[in-house]
Amino acid sequence: MEQTEKTDGLRHIAVELIRFSLPLILSGVLQQLYNWVDAFVVGNVEGELALAAVGATGTVVNFYVTAITGFTLGLAILFAQKFGSRETEAIPKILKTFAVLLGAVFLALAAVGFCLTEPFLRLLNTTPDTIGLAGDYLRIILIGIPFLAVYNVYAAALRGTGDSRAPFLAVLLSSAVNVVLDIVLVAVLRWSVAGAAVATVLSQAAMTVFLIAYSVKKYPLLRFSRAGGLLDRAMLVQGVRLGVPPMIQSSVSACGSLILQNFMNGFGTRTVAAITTAYRIDTIVLLPIINLGSGISTIVAQNYGAGRMARTRKVLVAGTLLMTVTALLLAGFVIPMGGRLIALFGVGPEAVAIGERFFHGIAGFYLVFGLATAVRGYLEGLGDVLYSSVAGILSLAVRIAGSYTLVGFFGDRIIAYAEAIAWGVLLALYLGRVLWRRTKKAI
Repeated sequence: MEQTEKTDGLRHIAVELIRFSLPLILSGVLQQLYNWVDAFVVGNVEGELALAAVGATGTVVNFYVTAITGFTLGLAILFAQKFGSRETEAIPKILKTFAVLLGAVFLALAAVGFCLTEPFLRLLNTTPDTIGLAGDYLRIILIGIPFLAVYNVYAAALRGTGDSRAPFLAVLLSSAVNVVLDIVLVAVLRWSVAGAAVATVLSQAAMTVFLIAYSVKKYPLLRFSRAGGLLDRAMLVQGVRLGVPPMIQSSVSACGSLILQNFMNGFGTRTVAAITTAYRIDTIVLLPIINLGSGISTIVAQNYGAGRMARTRKVLVAGTLLMTVTALLLAGFVIPMGGRLIALFGVGPEAVAIGERFFHGIAGFYLVFGLATAVRGYLEGLGDVLYSSVAGILSLAVRIAGSYTLVGFFGDRIIAYAEAIAWGVLLALYLGRVLWRRTKKAI
């Protein structure tokens, strides 16, 4: 009894969350460094025009990446629930089914994107002086999308069974490969944005091969077998049920980002360079919040699968406390440092000033985003992914509407303010759902 109380204490749960989430945070930071390194090398070697071209492709690439990560978010929950309930025989079936399925689906989708690169960029109102370079970069980047799909399935399996360290090691390897190749292909061979794209694709392939080899060698449970066919119907149904809602939400969010990119492009090339660079920094700054939310989701799912409902609520409490401290520390860092970080990417003083205004507008709301992410992780760990996805879509609609209706009052600062408003809506929707579940379902 004493041991149970000890392991169920908030301090023990907080330590468990930190240990599990820290490799996820580091992995996320290193993954974002792909884009950072590309932008840093391209901006300083080729100049602001090339930097804007790379930034202009971000929303298209994000459409693919968020669809993959959205679906595999649901898979990670399924893996964790099966692991928690000791239904380990289901894990290799889930892995086999979705490694094959997602690899094939995203190979086809990447081929479509490759053929329609320029129409996509024109649809986004990409400026004429950047569209050629942006097209060169995007066509090569799309070649790496199938590797990302397979990698994320294996990463979801490892995280769901409690191993968050292996994906970090894979990304560490990939980051090292990417940095070396960026320097060689862009700075030495002067392949411009195409060189940065080739470096990214090759590093993604290395990451995927490493993670598969690691999984096969260390975990017999994760070895690929053709016995029983490539697709397991029962696991396919369960995976689709948990994976499709967040994938749709992520895809809708990516489409919304396309609309917002078009909105931002209307401010001109200098603002595009400033804000896309600011978002690169903001994305990394927010990774501790996002990945702590993933840790909450996974640990809640494992306990939910094991039938330990009281402990899932303690995970939420401990996670919320950690999230509050994390969000306040991040805001305290980025408000004074944001402009200096943007300047590292080779943009001019006016672009730095625009990016600095963005950070002053958004960082004060990091706590709201952190609390929303904590509650979202709790709900998704319980399997309530459909509501979470709908809430995300509604908050995106608020952000888009706010951007277009309030731009006359705030100018380019509305890019930050509209996102902050959307975070507030998201938090209200998630808290409302938790209260509803407790009153209607007595959890």
